[in-house]
Amino acid sequence: MNKKIWSLISLLLVGMLLLAACAPAATPTPEATEEPTQPVVTEEPTPVPEEPTPEPVEPTEVPMTELVVWADELRAPIIESLGNEFAQEFGITLTVQQLGFGDIRDQLAIAGPAGEGPDIIIGAHDWLGQLTANGLVAPIDMGGRESEFLEAALTAFTYDGELYGVPYATENIAFFCNPDIVETPPATWADVTALAETLEAESGGAVTAWSIQTNDPYHSFPLFTANGGYVFGLTEEGYDPTDVGLDSPGALETAKWLEDMAVAGHLKPDVDYDVLHTQFESGAVACIGTGPWALERIRTSGVNYTINPFPAGSAGPGKPFLGVQGFMVSAFSENQLLAQTVLMEVFATSEFMTGMYEADPRPAAYLPVREAIDDPDLASFAVAGADGLPMPAIPEMSSVWEAWTNALVLTISQQQSGEEAFMTAAEQIRTLISGQ
Repeated sequence: MNKKIWSLISLLLVGMLLLAACAPAATPTPEATEEPTQPVVTEEPTPVPEEPTPEPVEPTEVPMTELVVWADELRAPIIESLGNEFAQEFGITLTVQQLGFGDIRDQLAIAGPAGEGPDIIIGAHDWLGQLTANGLVAPIDMGGRESEFLEAALTAFTYDGELYGVPYATENIAFFCNPDIVETPPATWADVTALAETLEAESGGAVTAWSIQTNDPYHSFPLFTANGGYVFGLTEEGYDPTDVGLDSPGALETAKWLEDMAVAGHLKPDVDYDVLHTQFESGAVACIGTGPWALERIRTSGVNYTINPFPAGSAGPGKPFLGVQGFMVSAFSENQLLAQTVLMEVFATSEFMTGMYEADPRPAAYLPVREAIDDPDLASFAVAGADGLPMPAIPEMSSVWEAWTNALVLTISQQQSGEEAFMTAAEQIRTLISGQ
């Protein structure tokens, strides 16, 4: 190759290099999106298995503590329904077992020590002598709520300085008079004597002023207390069995009055419950003493009546025995604190106490219910028993009844003078007590 041609080729190469260096940088062309020539097959996504719907979770039930309650057939339904309704708020179920009212005390002595008895019982305050002597019931702490209850009812359930029951009802006798015979009830026992003389004179002996169950000293107690007589001396610690009062001056004053009424023909012997009520319902006697258990009979008879406090004597108004019913905790219960919770938080409420009152209408020991009694007859019983004295619950009371009954019968039947009959009775009682 000659020199000119080589030079020409060299120039051309240099020129091409210069052109390439001066040319603008190429802009990359985006790739064209072409429609696919074949349809695009879209695959269905693999199904994800569904989570199973969870079953609703039931709330965990708090285990209920069972407490067994012994009650009679009259009150058991209220405790079963109303008591359980409130108790379940505290996680407690009440299982109510029915027993005859008189069987509860005796069965507790058998079942309690064997671990088969109740946690709570319903009972009468005058069971306490036997129950506490055998260690069958536990003391109760009312937590400062004593003012909600009738003081005498709390006294009734207090034994040796300890409270053993939450009272719910009281019972006492009152002085019934027929206003068709005597417009104004006698205010004193002396007035009773005067009324007897007047009525017998006007009726030729067909009608008299007052009669009594001669074989039942319970009904004569208001007459003894009116003159200052008593059965046992009452102290701050309770009844004193060493202080027998059936031959006290007040008791002998009453015995003499009974003797005088019998001698004058104003008071007849051999009068029992049925005879007494027949006399009153037939108009043969103006006034008697009886309790709320007689209301249905008297109301049904159609006789007109008023219910009054007892007449007064030399020591003041006559005071009847006060019987009190309430709830007690078994000393063998394994849940004594829960049982007390039921007594104070479930039973000691207006709703429950009202239910108990409606099941067996008697004046309530729980003051909010007692003060709201809408039955005028029961309200009158409450007034008559407002200052009543609790029936002695001490074991020594069992030594009293027979001797006291005999003294009444002997006096009214005029077999002995009142003084002799009651002095003998008091000595018999002391002898029995000393031998216990």
